[in-house]
Order: sequence, then structure tokens, then C-alpha cells
Amino acid sequence: MDDLEEAAAVFMGVRPRLFGIAYRMLSSATEAEDLVQEVWLRWQTCDRSVVVNPAAFLATTATRLAINALQSARVRRETYVGPWLPEPVDTSADPYLGAERGEALEFAALMLMEKLTPNERAAYVLREAFDYSYAQIADILQSTEPAVRQLVSRARKHMAGERRTPATAAAQRELLSTFITAARTGDMAALERLLSADVTSLSDGNGKLGVARKVLVGVPAVTQFMNAITWFWDGLDVRWVSANGQVSAVLRRNGVEFGVLAVSTTTDGIDRVLWMLNPEKIAAVSDVSESPTSQSPLLPGHEGRLRQS
Repeated sequence: MDDLEEAAAVFMGVRPRLFGIAYRMLSSATEAEDLVQEVWLRWQTCDRSVVVNPAAFLATTATRLAINALQSARVRRETYVGPWLPEPVDTSADPYLGAERGEALEFAALMLMEKLTPNERAAYVLREAFDYSYAQIADILQSTEPAVRQLVSRARKHMAGERRTPATAAAQRELLSTFITAARTGDMAALERLLSADVTSLSDGNGKLGVARKVLVGVPAVTQFMNAITWFWDGLDVRWVSANGQVSAVLRRNGVEFGVLAVSTTTDGIDRVLWMLNPEKIAAVSDVSESPTSQSPLLPGHEGRLRQS
């Protein structure tokens, strides 16, 4: 095996972990893939003879690139039209995405982490999902162990302070399935019983025509919205997928997959309804390749374009 083949073998061995770190940092499968490719390019061109621990070197490179990428991503998101939601990622083959645990992966957690500083987010991800020691995280962040402990502590307090007791995986799937059934049949009374009192509905379309740009808050607002779009379910097919470690629904009409519907659930019921309708953000969970000119019937009266995958 020549040197480059050996380098490729080492890289592929840790690639799932690199993607898992990058995705949790950026909440985007597309951006995470680009970042992992950049790590590979740097690994090819660096002096590998002086690297004592290749896995640690690659994880450090990925984390530092992710911190820089997150800072620029936040600037771009300031111009995003309407609610911004994480880009769903397929977790059917690797439910933890290269991590020791499935922490910092569900939509609710990713949304909460948007409020952390880049360094807090990195420290939290490395500690909670990948079980790095505080000393290892300090090396990666070029910091001290006491400072890293503070970063992780602040991140944990933020995550715990804003998050209620989540429903079990089985309950989450049942709530989503029942929600869709009630929406299809127009049974608003049944739908209302599924929702927590402070439920919110967020639609990510980046300004696409017909996609709600405001967050709907409360049971009356969400049920009124669902009642207004009962027509939307006519002729619509649902494909169940494992996205971000939980069951989600890929929405398809006339063979075209155009969106992903997910719910965040607690022991009180559904607390967030997440409509991911930006066609550029569903490629990671879509199994249908369409031409760039294919029309996508979105919510409500929306016409979009599905990126060729």
C-alpha cells in the first residue's frame, strides 16, 4: 500500500466521525459534506509523517473548520427569509452518525444549539456526543481544561433549561402518524388533542411562494392553519424515514419528493411542527432524482424546484 492509499484508509476509518462533528456544528448535511472534503484535501497535502495521532488530527481539523464555517453560516442566515430549520440527515444506516451517543442530533437539540457560541457548541458536541475528555477538547479548541469545563457547563445549562422531557421514540412516531391521519381526514378535534398548549409550527421555505414566513404559536393558530390546508393532503404520499434519529415523513406528490415533515414531542404532546420545504435542504433524505425544472407542489400553493441529486 502506497502512502496516499494508506492516508485514504486512515481517513475513511474516521470519516463518519468527521461528518458527525461537522453536521452537529452546522446543522447542514450539505455543508458538512463540503467540510469533510476540505479535511480530506488538507490531510492529503499535510506532512503526515509528523502526525502522531491521525484520528485526533483529523477531528481537530474538522472541528476548527466547523467553528469558522459556523461563524460565516450565521451571517448568511441573517438574510434567510422566514424560519430557518436544520437540514435533515438520514440516520437509518448510522443512527448516531459516527458518535458514541445520539446526543445533539435531534431537530430540537440542533435548534437549541443555534443559540450557543461556536466554541460552546463545539465543546458540547465533542463531550456529549463523542465522549471526548476535557483535556482532548482543550487541545482541539486551543484552550485550557478549566475553560472547556465552563464551556460545556454553560452549554448543558442552556440545553437543559429550554428543553422539556422528550417523548419516547415510539410515542414520537405515534404522534406524528396520528397527526398526519387527523390532518388528512380534517379531524381538527383529534389533531388538537395531540398538541401541547404552546405548540409552534415553523415552515422553512427561504421565501418560496406560499410557504408561511411567520411562526405560528398556540393550539388555535396551528389548528386553524391545518384546517385551512386540508386540500393539501389530496393525492399526497408519505414515506417514513429515519432522520436525525427520529421518524420523519417525506412528502411526495406525483412521484416528486418536495418536503419533510417532522415533529418535536414531549410528554405533553407535539410541541413543534417542522415543515422543511426548501428543496435544497431535503436531498439527504430524498431517494428521488428529479430534473432541476421539476415543479414541486408545496404548502400552500407553493411552486418550487427540486435540486437534482
